Amino acid sequence: MMKMMTFFQPSQSNPSVPPQYESEPSPIGRKPSAVSETESDTISLASSEDLSPRKEGGLIPYKEEEKKKKKKGIRKMLNVINKGIRRKSHSSPSDEVPEMEAKPDTPPPTVEELYSALEQGQLEVAHHLVRLERELAQDGSGMNEEELIRQQSKVEALYTLLKIAVLRVLRWPKETEPGLLLQALNIILEQEQEDRRVAAEAREPSALVTTRPRRWLKLWQEGVQDSVEARMTRPHSMTPDGPRPEGKEASSEAAQSFLHMGKTMKEDLLFVAERLQPLYPAEFNVFHTYAMCYHNYFSAHVSSMAQFELSKQDTSLLLLWVQNLYPNEIINNVKLSGRLQEIGLGSLLPPKQIRRLEVNYLSDETASVQELMNEGLKLEVKKWSEDKEPIYLEGYFHSELPIDIIQIISGLQIKAENITIDLGKQIKPLLMTKFSSFLKSYQQAFVDFLEKGKQQKHYRAIIMANINNCLAFRTHIEKVSQTLKKEPSSFIFHPLPEIEQGGFNILLQDLFLVLKPLFKRLTQTRWATHEETVAEIIRITSERLPEFKALRKRYQEDIMEAIHLYLVKEYIIRLSKKRLVLRTADLQLTLAGQISMDATNIQHFCSQNGSPATWLEPALPTLAEIIRLQDTSAIKLEVATFANRFPDFSKGHLGAILTIKGNLSHSEIKSIKNILDVSTLVTDSSKSLFSLIKDPSRSLGKGYNNLGMDQYWTKTLLSLTLIPPRLGAAC
Repeated sequence: MMKMMTFFQPSQSNPSVPPQYESEPSPIGRKPSAVSETESDTISLASSEDLSPRKEGGLIPYKEEEKKKKKKGIRKMLNVINKGIRRKSHSSPSDEVPEMEAKPDTPPPTVEELYSALEQGQLEVAHHLVRLERELAQDGSGMNEEELIRQQSKVEALYTLLKIAVLRVLRWPKETEPGLLLQALNIILEQEQEDRRVAAEAREPSALVTTRPRRWLKLWQEGVQDSVEARMTRPHSMTPDGPRPEGKEASSEAAQSFLHMGKTMKEDLLFVAERLQPLYPAEFNVFHTYAMCYHNYFSAHVSSMAQFELSKQDTSLLLLWVQNLYPNEIINNVKLSGRLQEIGLGSLLPPKQIRRLEVNYLSDETASVQELMNEGLKLEVKKWSEDKEPIYLEGYFHSELPIDIIQIISGLQIKAENITIDLGKQIKPLLMTKFSSFLKSYQQAFVDFLEKGKQQKHYRAIIMANINNCLAFRTHIEKVSQTLKKEPSSFIFHPLPEIEQGGFNILLQDLFLVLKPLFKRLTQTRWATHEETVAEIIRITSERLPEFKALRKRYQEDIMEAIHLYLVKEYIIRLSKKRLVLRTADLQLTLAGQISMDATNIQHFCSQNGSPATWLEPALPTLAEIIRLQDTSAIKLEVATFANRFPDFSKGHLGAILTIKGNLSHSEIKSIKNILDVSTLVTDSSKSLFSLIKDPSRSLGKGYNNLGMDQYWTKTLLSLTLIPPRLGAAC
């Protein structure tokens, strides 16, 4: 793509020098050679006497006086025409006078002289042919039919030679001298004028073959078309003989052909606009003629190619040229746009055909992106099975998978946008759908690895690398969603939190298995040694944290939030076991103080290590306050405030806490519980704490069903794991 675009950059060479072309050697720098041997054989030469009326052979004799008058009239006419040609050619003073230039009292050239002059490329003798043609038409009535036809054939033979010479000069006048070019143009205009004159004169039937109108202007236009086709056709040296190449070679050949046509059209039209248009008379409409010929050839080539069943490379190539390069680099070229817009060339293909190509393009590209992403996932899974430690980049475990996948998607997105912005908009949601399908496959492959790779040496490192991958994927989804100006659908994000939470479960289960017996010790010793127990919990947790530094900072915070949540949750579970009943206010006050101190230590440790779970901070202190308070109204107020912060706090959870207060009556407990029947303020429901704690008033199964997690994790890790709320927030 970049290679193709560079050919359209402005040339750094001298703008006054026209572009050089190698595809077709120009014959213009030399004098036009004679016609081919076959053609020359058909041109029978005759003297000027052969073209003049004779007295013998049954022809009507001329009077001597009439002959002299006619010769003087012809000489005057030749002098006038020659002077006019000299003025129109704009030749410099140093230009030599043409050999055949008519001079006063000089007899007109003979047929042999005209033939020799035309063979040498001396176009200035062309007007003599008009004179001969007119004389033959005027004096032909004095000849017999055979002689008339013979004389006409000689005139036509000279016209054939003149036509070849003129059209050769004008075929591609890149290096033609302005004087010679103007002579050729004036000859065509002279012939067009003669066509109109003859058509305006009513003549009696004659033995002469009708040769007018000659329509040399039309012949010039056809010559332009032929020269354009020759220049737009890629040189044969670029295409080896033999069968047409297939696959990538065919696509490359097509790309080179389009590049050649685009470059040729642009450079040639610039040359026509800058060098030819100032020289050509308005009757030629030279820029319009060349522009239409180039456009029609390009359009015909594209239309022909579009008729066949195309590969995805060729479909993309066609759309790129039709929708982008041709309109932007050629039609809207700074130096050409004004002229081309006046002509109104239009598109290379009709809208219906373009739409069909776009549909095929979108289908091909989305299928391609799915295939490429699946191949990238296979390579990644193969690396997992080889038990190789992931790359350690910038302090984190790193995988190339997100880079590869995002590059695949972004590459196809940019490719479509390079064709048209609208096509880029059309393909974007299609790519996101394929990306979502890839993420589901990725999640399934990761779940299989978690189950089968437990014995691998680098098992935990590979897990952390895959958790880090999710951040790159999330960032890409959010970026694309911003361009779509809408929130991403939940089904796109869904596999990512599953991967993240599955990885966290494995990384944290060993730590939580060690901590769980320590929390049990709190109730077993009736909180007698709680201070030492909480300190040991914090120490053990602190020793495990360095391993998680290989996670991205975002996930270090998330895993610390999961630990924070686990510590608070397990502390509340032990507090709610109904094994501790304190019947005096002093004992309740003492326990409340111990809980507050433990809450402070836990909060300080977690926040110091990066936990963002500030929402957990009031959980333990508020429960301590409920235990400390003795006034029922004050307890109700505290419970209401607590329920607003933690809407999943149920009557069962509250009852377990109130059991500790052994001095409350049954009616007081019921009254306090009824506070939860009042509607609470709506809070962030994703921040769940008590939904992770079994409600003592419900069965074990119901409590676990409230978690709503994947069945696999429910069976194996649910009792050990707490997933940070913000991991699932995006879903």
